Amino acid sequence: MFMVMRLKKTVIALCLGSLFAGSILPAGADDSSFWSTPVSSAKTSSPLAPPVSDQLPDIGTTAGGTLSINQELQMGDFYVRQMRASTPLINDPLLNQYINELGQRLVAHAYSVRTPFHFFIVNNDELNAFAFFGGNVVIHSSLFRYTDNESQLASVMAHEISHVTQRHLARAMEDQQRNAPLTWVGALGSILLAMASPQMGMAALTGTLAGTQQGMISFTQSNEQEADRIGIQVLQRSGFDPQAMPAFLQKLADQASYSTRPPEMLLTHPLPDSRLADIRNRANQMAHPVVQSSQDYTMAKVRILGMYGSDSFPLSDDYLLKLSNGNIREQLAAKYGHALQFYKAKKYDQARVILDPLLAQNPGNEWLLDLATDTDIDSKRAPQAIARLEQAGAATSSNPVLQLNLANAYLEGAKPANAMKILNRYTFSYPGDPNGWDLLSQAAAAQGLRAQELAARAESMALIGRLDQAIEMLSNASALQKLGSLEQARYDARIDQLRQLQGRFRQYQKG
Repeated sequence: MFMVMRLKKTVIALCLGSLFAGSILPAGADDSSFWSTPVSSAKTSSPLAPPVSDQLPDIGTTAGGTLSINQELQMGDFYVRQMRASTPLINDPLLNQYINELGQRLVAHAYSVRTPFHFFIVNNDELNAFAFFGGNVVIHSSLFRYTDNESQLASVMAHEISHVTQRHLARAMEDQQRNAPLTWVGALGSILLAMASPQMGMAALTGTLAGTQQGMISFTQSNEQEADRIGIQVLQRSGFDPQAMPAFLQKLADQASYSTRPPEMLLTHPLPDSRLADIRNRANQMAHPVVQSSQDYTMAKVRILGMYGSDSFPLSDDYLLKLSNGNIREQLAAKYGHALQFYKAKKYDQARVILDPLLAQNPGNEWLLDLATDTDIDSKRAPQAIARLEQAGAATSSNPVLQLNLANAYLEGAKPANAMKILNRYTFSYPGDPNGWDLLSQAAAAQGLRAQELAARAESMALIGRLDQAIEMLSNASALQKLGSLEQARYDARIDQLRQLQGRFRQYQKG
């Protein structure tokens, strides 16, 4: 796990291990909504070469005596809701789709996968990545800035996936059986809190873990080595360049050597030479294919910098010039970046001058369609946005990006009934996406459908762990329905589910 802020060395040694530290933050599968089950849109790839034989024993599938898989999922479900409420997650459909497709490609080539996997991006300039209980992996947006290619980004994710498949957090709990698991629950919650409020989070963490620091140091170091060795195999089997893992680690080591202010995680956790040497040796034993970054990676990197970059790390003209001199994928990303700059500056006509010919050449490109739609809507041209998306087949598409864009365009174009039709389907397929519930509540409100509005808002509250408010909203929605009606029965059943969830979560709130 990468460090998000400078912490006391003893606490970091316990909780994080060294660079790429272990799965210490728990989270479960995405929200298990009453209304449906999430749909995966993973893309997989065949490996380029057989994996190198590794004699490392598989010690990561034990720990069942302390925590079962169901318990991990339950704890994770609680904490992922807390994360949604307290951290600056990027709820960008394009970026979420990309990072999940990349993650699922890696998961498809991992062994000992016992949970579903979900991937999130936190908007943060500090390098960080961490794995959650139950198969959730979070990366900071800064990784797009620091990685030179898609294989390097994938190497970070493969490492974190390996922490999950090896059940490192559960093994840590088993190794410390004399400490009650709920003590660790409090620690894990404090780390989540530290992401949003460093002072509060670290105060809570220090109090929870007082006196237990030394017991985990060597254990977390072994976790790191195991995740490196297994992660590089996952990386290679997934069709990426295994040299990307030591290359990225070397890049961070160089920053520590030649910068007056090295990366924050290296201030307290220097990258051990032995670890870097080990992973470089393993990479040298593997095939070294030439792997080009995908178009989606180049577009995602430009979008992160253009839409979510800070004043310290904006989408610069120098970077776009470098892309414009690159391969055809990078040239397209450079033009997309220039259009993004115009859009952010509210120079919509200039953005359209770039986007229209690009869309004529790439009519199905969702990155271009999304930006063109936003440009239309923000310049008060919702009918043009609707026509553009309908022509692209968004009304019947299974693509979540196109669905959300068209629903939003319908809302802006004063067609809430059309939007609601799409959003009912969308929230059925993707109940863990706050975007769908937010738009659905707006569509219902625009039609005066108070009960449906309350029910959609209740799901948004449930996703961020505000179950009391969700239950209250659903109770109000139920009271608006005809006594004994099917809709009232559905709302009442959902209330019962949320109350049961409250009961399961109570122990973690105490922790």
